[in-house]
Amino acid sequence: MQSTEYINIDPQKYWLSLKRRWLAAVAVFGPVSALSVGMAFVQKPEYEAQGKILLKINHTPALTGVGEQLGELDRPLTDKGNPLNTEVEIIHSVPLVEKTITALNLKDEKGIPLKPQILIEKQLDVKNIGTTNVLQISYKSSDPKQAALVVDKLMSLYIERNVLTNRAEAVAAGKFIAQQLPTAEASVRQAEAALRQFKEKNQIVALDEEAKSAVEIIKDLETQINQIQADLADATSRSANLQQKVGMTSKQAMVVNTLNQSPGVQKLLEEFQQLDTQLAVQQKRFQDENPTIIYMKEQRSTVKALLQKRVEQTLGEDKQLPNQYLQNLQIGESKQELIDDFVKSEIGRQSLANRLNQIYNARFIYKQRVNILPKLEKEQRELQRKLEAAQSTYQTLLKKLQEIRVAENQNVGNASILENALVPEKASIRKQIVTVVLGVLLGIFLTTAMVVILEVRDTSIKTLKEAEKLFGYTLLGTIPYVGKRVTRRRQEQEWTLPEVPVRDTPRLPISEAYRMLKANLKFTSLDKAPKVIVVTSSLPKEGKSTISANLAAATAELGRRVLLVDADMRHPMQHHIWGLTNVAGLSNVLVGHAEFEATIARRVMPNLDILTAGVIPPNPMALLDSKRMASLIEYFGENYDFVIIDAPPVVHAADALTLSEMTDGVLFVARPGVLNFTSAQASKELLERSGQKVLGLVVNGLILENEPDSYFHFTKGYSAQEDSPVRQQATSDTRN
Repeated sequence: MQSTEYINIDPQKYWLSLKRRWLAAVAVFGPVSALSVGMAFVQKPEYEAQGKILLKINHTPALTGVGEQLGELDRPLTDKGNPLNTEVEIIHSVPLVEKTITALNLKDEKGIPLKPQILIEKQLDVKNIGTTNVLQISYKSSDPKQAALVVDKLMSLYIERNVLTNRAEAVAAGKFIAQQLPTAEASVRQAEAALRQFKEKNQIVALDEEAKSAVEIIKDLETQINQIQADLADATSRSANLQQKVGMTSKQAMVVNTLNQSPGVQKLLEEFQQLDTQLAVQQKRFQDENPTIIYMKEQRSTVKALLQKRVEQTLGEDKQLPNQYLQNLQIGESKQELIDDFVKSEIGRQSLANRLNQIYNARFIYKQRVNILPKLEKEQRELQRKLEAAQSTYQTLLKKLQEIRVAENQNVGNASILENALVPEKASIRKQIVTVVLGVLLGIFLTTAMVVILEVRDTSIKTLKEAEKLFGYTLLGTIPYVGKRVTRRRQEQEWTLPEVPVRDTPRLPISEAYRMLKANLKFTSLDKAPKVIVVTSSLPKEGKSTISANLAAATAELGRRVLLVDADMRHPMQHHIWGLTNVAGLSNVLVGHAEFEATIARRVMPNLDILTAGVIPPNPMALLDSKRMASLIEYFGENYDFVIIDAPPVVHAADALTLSEMTDGVLFVARPGVLNFTSAQASKELLERSGQKVLGLVVNGLILENEPDSYFHFTKGYSAQEDSPVRQQATSDTRN
């Protein structure tokens, strides 16, 4: 399975994937879209009736002031709320819809009373028109008359509910205020009592004098803080200096100081160190299993346990002695004096720090007292305001109760029917359009899912970019895929593309691709161009043999003496490509049954000689990994300007890795559509582990439709001229 690193689907990659999987895409998208269109045609026609309700402010005696707001639309609880949305939800409510269904005896297709939830979700629509105070109510039904009746009935029931609700609000408000009056009166009395208790509890005398005295004390404490901080800084600096000299923390210094003054600890420590030294000497002479080593380790453990016990007795702590203390327990007199000074300095520094904390606490207490004085004044003012607010609330409730008595008997409805529903004459096609659109969207989704699944399951490398990214080698050439047959544009004729287009059709763009490969190969080394190379691939059928043949032909065109060696003794192909026999070849030369000079006398074109694989041996690796093969390659390099060795794929055999050690490097061939990620990764790891010098990468069989950025698009229409020779029929577009 290919890595998720290579499943990064972008629009361009998805389009290329869709082009590759067009048949599966059509097989999914076509039936789904056709089914949606068919469903749209068989659906029953629906008629939609519409009515409108106007919501307005009723300027009648109100709860909050006569003639101001009673009957006004309910205000939202938040600034972003819309009161009309509340009315929309009321019309959508189940109780109101149930009354409509019961009044009109609405039933479904089976004759069962219509369920309110189905009517609300599928047939009823209520919305606010623009920024107006008008609500539009729409109902869809297969019966146009029923659609109009439902809208009119629903609007009528909503108006009735609106009137009853507003009238009930006035009555409920009056009851509520009457109930709140005793509470408001009690709040006034409670506020008065709280203010009185506060004054009695907080007997404050001469707040100004107390504040002035506290300020003087705080000032004196701050002077002491400054002095102690300076002393503490000096003590800290001295402790840090001593700590740096002794090389341990204060806690460690105290522990070491205590242990160094214990004769028992020092004696056991000296014995432990002697055993440790003797053990180190003996371990150089004997193995760990030697009785002497075992005995000395036991002695060492016993002494260490006694040392630990003595440390616990000395320190009074039940803990293990850290190893870093062992090297500090035996020290000189001068360092012991430094440790003593360090311990004393730490004790003095800690004393100053404690004194500083005490003064800080004292200053904090005085500041708290100073800060609480304004707070008492603030609390008194707050209690006074609460009393005034309670009195104001009580007076307001008395006033509003009188106003509500006036408004209770008035009709304060704030909704009216603006437009009754008309019987629709034409059916709505909205449902059919939605069905088709949803079907198309579903088809697109399923098609995308199908393409993604197929692409994920397909582990082959598909594009030039994927091959480059996976291998990381220098791209030396790209060979386009042109198919088995090529069209001559002028005469509209087709002819078979030969195996060696560089020789037989030199004017085709594919021939120029091989020549460009040759040119790029020349610059792979700064010192000198490679002279003997191995051409291989990860898997069979990637076109390494075809590339070897055409690269040899492109080099021979330049007047250089070229030797093409077919070292693939498992599946030799060069004699098929060039139309030669394979009676004698490389294998015969290696086993000594034939001489090179006699066997190689096969010149296929000027400056190009071919050495076929010869008789297939039982163990090709034994022949290729021989001194005779190394000598033969050295001989080839001395007698030819350029030598190309066609080797088996690296995943299937180690022949290519063996041959590459005798040559100037490896030219690696990869073909999208044939090579998969697993094999490519395996071949790359084999080349890296064996330390082979990879000259570069050749991507073969490049499908131009999958490579929108390829320069071959600019020469796609270029075809062979009439005088292009075709001397050989190809049995397939790519060999091995």
